[in-house]
Amino acid sequence: MPRLECVPNVSEGRRPEVIARLAEAAASAPGARLLDLSSDPDHNRSVLTLAGDPEGLHRSLLALYEAALAGIDLTRHAGVHPRVGAVDVVPFVPLGETPMSEAVAAAERLGAEVARRFGLPVYLYERAARRPERALLADVRRGGFEGFAAKLQDPAWAPDFGPERVHPTAGVTVIGARFFLVAFNAVLDTEDLAAARAIARRVRESGGGLPAVRALGVRLASRGLAQVSMNLVDYRRTPILQALRRVEEEAAALETRVMETELIGLVPAEAVRGVTAEELKLVGGLPILEERLK
Repeated sequence: MPRLECVPNVSEGRRPEVIARLAEAAASAPGARLLDLSSDPDHNRSVLTLAGDPEGLHRSLLALYEAALAGIDLTRHAGVHPRVGAVDVVPFVPLGETPMSEAVAAAERLGAEVARRFGLPVYLYERAARRPERALLADVRRGGFEGFAAKLQDPAWAPDFGPERVHPTAGVTVIGARFFLVAFNAVLDTEDLAAARAIARRVRESGGGLPAVRALGVRLASRGLAQVSMNLVDYRRTPILQALRRVEEEAAALETRVMETELIGLVPAEAVRGVTAEELKLVGGLPILEERLK
């Protein structure tokens, strides 16, 4: 069993040749395996799932940063997903009996080296956060790439590592350690963005909805449909099927329905135990983490 999983999110989901170079870089280091790659043109984002030992992942991620800085220019990037960096967020997740402290140590080591080698401002989040106001990714990312220079005018937002200025094309990067996150999107049978946003407000925890659920309503221009994009940050508090049922209820109240869903990246078997792909309206099968680790 590898000791850590890492799920870097990069701000490129439309250019196959660039995505291929990013994946090749991430898979280049001994001691790290690329288990999954998911790209979306509307979000303009790719999510890679890696697993390995801390040293192998460290080398793999440095190669990924190098490829991303060479191939991604955020001044020319647009997508429906919030982002502050070319390599937007890099969470480490402990596997098996690995303690969370090892994931935190990996995040801190990577952050220091990314700042030194690439001149990127680095923010630590979730369990690696050094300040409580940086624990939530949404708080760090508020304002986006375009608004981050103004954010840095406040001394409270000085980075944990690196220069106190936004990299002109690569922005900043957010690195951390956390529990498993289930990225789960529900595609609606409507192009009405207002409906998707209303459903997201009612479903997410911050709006009085489901515990440990974060949600956004976005429009998928390539499909002419709207989507409720969710992060289930603790599937033990809100199981995935419960999240879907709540979205379906809210959609029905607005006279629409969930056509299909998608899981971005891999999910631990425990998160979908007793649930079928058909029940979840998934396109394709269940992408189980443990099956890819065999």
